[in-house]
Amino acid sequence: MTAVTTPDQQLASTPDDRSADRAPLAPDVAVPDLRTELPGPIARQIIARDQAVTSPSLTRVYPLVVRRATGCVIEDVDGNRFLDANAGIAVCATGHAHPAVTAAIHAQVDDVLHYCSSDFYLPAYADLCERLAALAPMPDAAVFLSNSGTEAVEAALKLARHHTGRPNVIAFLGAFHGRSLGSLSLTASKVRQRAGFGITVPGSFHAPYFDPHDDRALTGAAYIEQVLFAQLTHPSDVAAIFVEPIQGEGGYIVPPAGWLADLRALCDEHGILLVIDEVQSGIGRTGTMWACQHDGVEPDIMCIGKGLASGLPLAGILARRSVMDWEPGGHGSTFGGNPVACAAALATIDLVESELAANAITVGDHLRAGLEAQRADQPVLGQVRGRGLMIGLDLPDHDAAGAMERACFERGLLVLTCGERSIRLAPPLVMTVAQADIALAIITDALADIASGARP
Repeated sequence: MTAVTTPDQQLASTPDDRSADRAPLAPDVAVPDLRTELPGPIARQIIARDQAVTSPSLTRVYPLVVRRATGCVIEDVDGNRFLDANAGIAVCATGHAHPAVTAAIHAQVDDVLHYCSSDFYLPAYADLCERLAALAPMPDAAVFLSNSGTEAVEAALKLARHHTGRPNVIAFLGAFHGRSLGSLSLTASKVRQRAGFGITVPGSFHAPYFDPHDDRALTGAAYIEQVLFAQLTHPSDVAAIFVEPIQGEGGYIVPPAGWLADLRALCDEHGILLVIDEVQSGIGRTGTMWACQHDGVEPDIMCIGKGLASGLPLAGILARRSVMDWEPGGHGSTFGGNPVACAAALATIDLVESELAANAITVGDHLRAGLEAQRADQPVLGQVRGRGLMIGLDLPDHDAAGAMERACFERGLLVLTCGERSIRLAPPLVMTVAQADIALAIITDALADIASGARP
């Protein structure tokens, strides 16, 4: 009988393949280190196989095929090494393969992989919920765990309507709260995310988020009161206002002092719940555990996710115990609060509290100072804004931002666009000042190409 060679075996026999080298990357490995064209030959084969069978809805912003990673370093299947400044969209908070996180995962795997937390009890679930309740920015919090940010928003949406008995909700233009149908009703960052899906959840209204380019524009609480409450929905029909303390997909926009507090006051005046979405901004990314703590604003419900478990799927909501009043069976999740993800989250929180939130401030300040210093000499670099390691920088237009994203990739730096014309920097919280300097040098070089009209 003739042996059949699988595609994986064909790849393994490729001379450039490094699959035989199973040793982890050293944390101080040189980066960037580009050894082939991008994408390389093995990457091209995998991309072709992937595109033959995967959903066309996946955006795949540049042809990166990841093989292994450590800290802030990504190695692709062809041996090219990149400096990671997006952390898998702000997910890998403690960096890739942090030894404390991987040890916690391995220890939990040896005990039990899964048992449904909706129907039974798990020590890791209780441990994590206790920890999160103690860290909550509001008093007397209760916790529900899910798998993803969009599930957390769905839970918050259900809970808000259940608790208040009111039908309507308000979110903000530019917001991203998820892609499932309920959370999609709140999302308003890109029309393609809504196109073709018919009617979203009725009773969803939107107001403008703070405009960093026009601080006199009518936004936030003032817009809700003067426009929405006057023309579209009575406040007694509004269950909740959903808001990101720093708008993520909308452009990494930091509202000024008092802007969130005005929303809190408006909610208090009308008996509306304030739901703060910390899915992208939480877990130490801005230098505090939660971004809303910079403004001293306490939510009624808070959505969390992304960096919570350093790459394993885990999210959830924290709510005032008086608000989380649904009955048994009112909400649940088969996989939410999986014990392996909970173990990773506990190790992540330890690291964020002990060192990484502080590091986010140090390295974030260094990055922003370096970017600000370039503005005088580089006219294509616009506003620089952010907190901690959640930094946005404006380019002249959407095409320039896309070209900048690609130019950085081709130089070995992984960044992402956001908003209409911005680049976001959201690296793992373990990024060092030396690595930040490498990122700044690559950004400087890429900006020069964008300014000269050279586009990838």
